[in-house]
Amino acid sequence: NAGNITATWMGYREYREAGRCGALPRMLGFQAEGAAPIVRGTPVPNPETLATAIRIGNPASWQGAVQAVAESGGLIDAVSDDEILEAYRMLAALEGVFAEPASAASLAGVRKLAGRGFFTRPSTVVLTLTGHGLKDPDTAIHQADSPPVLVAPTPAAVLRALGFDS
Repeated sequence: NAGNITATWMGYREYREAGRCGALPRMLGFQAEGAAPIVRGTPVPNPETLATAIRIGNPASWQGAVQAVAESGGLIDAVSDDEILEAYRMLAALEGVFAEPASAASLAGVRKLAGRGFFTRPSTVVLTLTGHGLKDPDTAIHQADSPPVLVAPTPAAVLRALGFDS
């Protein structure tokens, strides 16, 4: 709903006004291609994306997000569901982070911008991942290389399933 970028930007500004930092970051936001009203400049009546948390056709904090990007010299761009899934898998495989697809959109977007040469000098990039993978378990199930294993809800059964026979 564009609330994260809006609230985060407000927090950064307040932190600077309190004298806690001297510089502000450039805010980058990413919407799914099938649900990208800010990128398109018009509401999306029937938004479509596998990233359910950002499947929003008319964000409540639209103006705040646009203001955050304008004030910070940032941008809002769109990423495809395929790019989101690739980033989703990368976060899990390389960082051990089980994020929901909407959170993985931030990595997908940064990778897309990096591929375009957007970052022209060494840069520190911080991704704020706000959603855990259990928020959207269907994606995890469909992306898994093997089917789920049913395990009895006991410590002994879990240990056996993990190969720690006692």
